[in-house]
Amino acid sequence: MSNKYSREDILKELTKILVNDFEIEEEKITPEANLFEDLEFDSIDAVDLAVRLQDFTKQKISPDNFKQIRTINDVVDAVLELLK
Repeated sequence: MSNKYSREDILKELTKILVNDFEIEEEKITPEANLFEDLEFDSIDAVDLAVRLQDFTKQKISPDNFKQIRTINDVVDAVLELLK
């Protein structure tokens, strides 16, 4: 499958999800932002985000893959990897 999304597309969609579904202020969402420390995610938020990303990518996200994710950049990298 060719990757139809760029890093920017994924970051834009991720930002939209975080702002609309998790009520996170857009200015807090930077590539280096830590989901748990900076954005105050908990494990339930992480699962919810994984589900929303599955809807976006139409791909199954392995829980093991998601356990490694800490920052916004990690999320973008994981989605890019899924879409390869």
